[in-house]
Formats: sequence, C-alpha cells, structure tokens
Amino acid sequence: MKKHIFLLLLSILTIDVLAQNIIPKPVEIKSTAGNFAITAATTIGANNTESRKIAQMFTDKLKQAAGFNPKVQKTGAIQFTINATPNTTIGDEGYTLESSAAGVKVAANKPAGLFYGLQSLLQLLPKEIESKAAVKGVKWSVPGVKVLDYPRFGWRGLMLDVSRHFFSKDDVKRYIDNMVRYKFNTLHWHLTDDNGWRIEIKSLPKLTEVGAWRVARDGRFGDRKEPQEGEPTPYGGFYTQEDIKEIVKYADERGVTIVPEVDIPGHSMAAIAAYPELSCTKDPKTKVNPGTNFAEWFGDGKFKMFIDNTLNPSDEKVYEFLDKVFTEIAVLFPNKYIHAGGDECYKGFWENDPGCQVLMKKMGMKHVEELQGYFMKRVESILAAKGKKLLGWDEILEGGISPTATVMSWRGVKGGIEAAKMKHDVVMTPSTFAYLDYNQGEATIDPPIYASLRLSKTYSFEPVPDEVDAKYILGGQGNLWTEQIPTIRYAEYMTYPRAWALSDIYWSPKGSKDWNNFTKRMEDHFDRADVAEMGYSKAVYDAIVKASMKDGKLMAELASELADIDIYYTMDDTMPDNFSTKYTQPFEVPDAQITLRIATYRNGKPIGHLITLKREDLKKRAGQ
Repeated sequence: MKKHIFLLLLSILTIDVLAQNIIPKPVEIKSTAGNFAITAATTIGANNTESRKIAQMFTDKLKQAAGFNPKVQKTGAIQFTINATPNTTIGDEGYTLESSAAGVKVAANKPAGLFYGLQSLLQLLPKEIESKAAVKGVKWSVPGVKVLDYPRFGWRGLMLDVSRHFFSKDDVKRYIDNMVRYKFNTLHWHLTDDNGWRIEIKSLPKLTEVGAWRVARDGRFGDRKEPQEGEPTPYGGFYTQEDIKEIVKYADERGVTIVPEVDIPGHSMAAIAAYPELSCTKDPKTKVNPGTNFAEWFGDGKFKMFIDNTLNPSDEKVYEFLDKVFTEIAVLFPNKYIHAGGDECYKGFWENDPGCQVLMKKMGMKHVEELQGYFMKRVESILAAKGKKLLGWDEILEGGISPTATVMSWRGVKGGIEAAKMKHDVVMTPSTFAYLDYNQGEATIDPPIYASLRLSKTYSFEPVPDEVDAKYILGGQGNLWTEQIPTIRYAEYMTYPRAWALSDIYWSPKGSKDWNNFTKRMEDHFDRADVAEMGYSKAVYDAIVKASMKDGKLMAELASELADIDIYYTMDDTMPDNFSTKYTQPFEVPDAQITLRIATYRNGKPIGHLITLKREDLKKRAGQ
C-alpha cells in the first residue's frame, strides 16, 4: 500500500512539474488530479471552420510525432472551441485550457487565442511531440490542469535581418514556426540595408538585379576587402513578390503579423548601388557592401561615413523612387505599419551638397540634422497616402515627426520614454536588453562581437518605465542583426534562450518574474529544442569571469547565472574537473606566465564550456 501511495504521489508530482513548464508563463495555471491519455482512438473536435484549422494543426502534429491519424469532427475528447459568447477576461489573444481524465478543452474568443492555447497544449505533452518522425514507446498524456491565459502586451516581436545575410523562404518559415511556439505575434522583417536589397520591386528592377547581390567574402563582417571593379557578385538573393505573399499568408495562419522595413535615408548603399543618382555624391562605382569597414565610430554615438550610403533629401526624384517602392510594398503587407528605419543616418554628405543647402535655406533650417526630420515627414506622407503608418527607430524623433508616428526605442529606453511623453506609441526594443546578436556568454567561447548581453540581463527587462503612461507602450521585441549570422541554425542559436526570456516579459503579468522558475522551464525547453532539432545556446551554464586590480594585485572573480552550478579552476597547467579547486571567493592571479582554466559542474557532472584565459587576457579585463 505504501509503495502504491508513493508511486501515486510521484506521478502527481511529475505531472505538476510538466504542467508548470510552459513558456511564456501563463497568467493562471493550476494542476488538477488525473491526466488524459491520447491514443490512436482519441477523437478531436472543433466547433466551427476557424477552430477546425487549429484542430487540424494539432492532428498534424500527432500524426507526425505519434503516428496517430485522428479525424477532426464536430465534438471530440480533445475539443477546440471558438466561444459563442466572448470571455471578456481573455480578450482576442487569450485562451482557457482544461484537462482531466475525461478529456481536454481549449477555448478562445478568436482564432489567435485558440492557436496560443494549442501551443500551450503541445508544451504539456511529452517533448517527443516535437519529433519530425513517429516515436514509439511514448505515453502520450496531458496532465490535469486549468489554465487561464492572456498576454500583457499586444506587440510581442522578433526582428530578423535578411540584408546582411539572405535567408531562404523556408528559413523564414522555420523562424516563424519557432516564434509562435512561444506566442510571439510580430515578425519585423529587415529587408534592405547597405549589404543587400531583398524584396522585388517590379517598377525598379535594378534593386534586385544589382542591389540583391554582392561579391563573395570570407572573414569577419567589418574586416573584409573592398569589392573590385568588374568582380563577380554571386552572393545574395531576394524574395519575389510571390514569395512575399506566400510567407505573409504562412505567418497570418499562425497569428503572426509581418512588418516590413526599408531602412532609409541612411543604410541605403544597396539601393544606391542600383540607382547612384539617389545619393548626393551620385558615385556610379558604389557597390553593395560585402562587410567592409566603411565608417569610423567615435564612441559617443557619433560617426563618419567613408562611403555615401544616404539618400539625398533635397532631390524630388528620391521621393518619386520611394513612392514606387512603398506603393508595391503596401499591397504585399496588409498590416498598418511600414518601418522606414531612420537610424544611423550620416549627414556629412548632406552638409556639402548644394541642393541640401538650398533646401535648408528655403525651409529656414539652421542645422543639417533638421533635414532628416523633413525627409521622414515626406516619407510619412507617402505612407499615409497608401493607408500605412510610419514606424521608425528612435532617431526619427530628431527633427520632429507627427503624433501618428510610432517609435521603436533601441538606444536604451531613453528614446521610448521621450516618445511616450510626446504621446507617441512605442515599441520597446533596447539594445541593452533585447539585441539578440550580442554575445551571450564568455567572449573566448562565443564568437566575439561589439557588445555582450547575458540571459539574466535580458530577463531583468521591464518594458514600461515608471515615468511613462503604460498605454503608450505597445510592447517590445528582440532584434537579431545578422552581420555575424550566416545560417538559420546559428540565427536560432543567437535567438534562444534569450527570446524565451522576452516571451515571458511580453506575455506574462508584470510582477510574475521568478528567475529560478524561468531557468527550470528553460532547461525543459532545451530538451524539447533538441527533439525539434532547433538551435539554442547553453552559455547560461558557463562561468562569468571578471578581473580587477586591488592593491597592485590582479584579482579574478568567478560567478554563474544559475544558483546550482559549481565552479572549479586551475592555474597550474592541469585540466580542471570537480576535484580541482572549487571557487568560493575572489582570488589573486600570480604574477607569472600562468593560464587560468575554468570548468562548471552540476551534481558532479560537467555542464559548461571549458574557459581558458592567460594572465595577459585577465589584465586586459582589469583595464590594465
């Protein structure tokens, strides 16, 4: 009897753990007694055409992973329902989910909410549900739960940059598939930049004939050799308008809005390579940039461009060009926004251009920066004529914009605070918390880039600053710039698990954060990602290494993002393991030619990467 009671308690405990592993964390989730076993005979129900589409997605998953092939009918043991009478608590994207030994009920007011209910249901199933082929020997059961869930923010986004590296149509769909598992609903698609123009504009064919292709180069982005005259340009690609329609439809079926970005007036070298007359310098030798260093940065946000990558704000032909571009884009993307960039626009070529000087005098402008405000207002008018709203990076505040423009705050939260106080809608996407291209672990392990962003820092993000009215904060997103990201697998590695943290932040209620709870859920999703063959980083397991000088001595300080990680190190040219010196407090690094080697363990098993640092490396970290 005691044995049976123990097994029953263990079973309930196991079910409870499974039930609590949903990302993002639901508003309310309660474990209940019993569980529902899914078999080949299980019936699937849907109460109307819209719910039937969601139910069919579930049966497709079951067929792929379990080998079951249930038919969708009007009612079933697993029932998907669009509410006839709306549940006012859950809104358009919320859902309820109840499971017991008798069956499973998922209900929502709208298809989007029912789709998110499906994602939570899938996360309640064994990880093998993510398998691409039928798995034998799995007990397919749903733990007993009651879930009431709805999002905190309406804008829950990820940005994918396809200019620096082109990602195929299937790659983009894969990125969308991974987003929606975690209830993201917006894909910000960065389609144009200095390094490639990725969308077909039929009235301007050179944009893709010339602007979509560049010379082939290896090595780090920013350190590559300049293109040579007459050199072949085999690297690149673009999406036809039919491709765009297909991807937009695919996203819409999964509750994802795609917001296209055409980055102007700066970041326009690919467009200028195709149409040099659009710039102030009108240099016919302008090439699509393959990743060369074409700017000098001064460390205070100021910079100088060596190559003109900026559209000419004083040339009416530029606005005629943009009208053609946005006319075709507006038809392809049904959402109300078009992102027009506005960031990192170098004004040096404008200062020396006679046409720009004439325009400034005509408009009574005293500073060249005002030309960007003039340019963005013209762009806003073009977009408004096509029924679209202007969305731009926080630089669009410089020079003034209309109250209808929406701002993405990327240079920290300062721009978002300023915009919200001016009663602009704001999407919070600060580099300090949400730039997914930043190094996420030890710089000697992960390929280095110009900044770092640990998972724990991302998880600490709060999108609504205390000093602003929350109604102006639409939500937020994570941004994935791809200078150093050439493949979709690596794009996933850089996106997750930090995007899981952002998922919690943008969906779950304010005040519900719990780092230890999140990391437990995260580790469950590492296992699920393995089954799904999805890329992700385990940098959270690696030691954090800091160095400082104290009383003329070089000191090393080690830490971990996780509470249950043990850190061991050596400085005697031996390989560290869990029998080496265990880190307990900062220690002195001898003044000798030593190498510090660091390993992390959990429960006596190695878990992180080996970190190797010479004394000179530590001195650099200490600022010596």
